[in-house]
Amino acid sequence: MPDRVMVDSNVLIDLVESDSRWYGWSARAVAECGRSSILAIDPIIYSEISAGFGRVEEVEAAFPEEFFERRPLPWEAVFLAGKVHLRYRRSGGSRQATLPDFFIGAHALIEGMTLLTRDGTLYRTYFPNLRLIAPGPEEL
Repeated sequence: MPDRVMVDSNVLIDLVESDSRWYGWSARAVAECGRSSILAIDPIIYSEISAGFGRVEEVEAAFPEEFFERRPLPWEAVFLAGKVHLRYRRSGGSRQATLPDFFIGAHALIEGMTLLTRDGTLYRTYFPNLRLIAPGPEEL
């Protein structure tokens, strides 16, 4: 069975905003992952990407279920996200990283998925055992 890759909202937003500085990297990464893995999103990612659309049908057309499997958010991931976010805030974390980022990282980790994201630093710091696909230093 192929691996699952959770695709972070920042990567998907890049695909919609083709003038984004990150469009090329994100499009290549999604295409490459899609060749060998099941691409997945969860309700948090769906919520974040939907902000740029007027209707749910537009979101569904841009990110169809045939290409992006919908994964429910496990309670274990919600619990872990809360604990890790609390650690982040207590260590002086700014509001730049929000609770949804922690839901996404915890979900990918709990379900053993790889996370495709542009926020590698955040996830490496707070989810060190999470497998990531992220831009390298030369791409930042």
